Amino acid sequence: MTDQKTNEDVYKMLSESGYSDKAIEYFQSKENLGILEGANQVTDITGPCGDTMKVSLNIDASKIKDAKIQILGCPGAVASGCAVIGMAKGKSLDEAKSINLDTLYKELEKLPDQKVHCARLAIKALHKAIDEYQNQNVETAANET
Repeated sequence: MTDQKTNEDVYKMLSESGYSDKAIEYFQSKENLGILEGANQVTDITGPCGDTMKVSLNIDASKIKDAKIQILGCPGAVASGCAVIGMAKGKSLDEAKSINLDTLYKELEKLPDQKVHCARLAIKALHKAIDEYQNQNVETAANET
């Protein structure tokens, strides 16, 4: 079976399951998926469904310069994770922390109802990474005084 035929079959299955074209595009392109070399914050989280996400951030001057995500999970987790990381890149930490379920859903357009937990997990992973980075830097600054 050719890669194009496989992609078409996967697209059809996901579309029939309730994924929007944009969510399918995130899943198939896997943009923002991978390991970020030289990241200054790496955080992982496992959701109640067993999906696991690891967020790598390169933060400079309270701005997310680059980011990647690794995901062990379903298409909903991959689409949500890739989208939320794309939305966070180039944003200040406060702007990235303002990404919520509504803003992620606007980006993805549609996920099956039973995959809402995937979007929540992606947001939680990003927010946890930012919180850990900020807490670490507060502790470092306190130790230097």
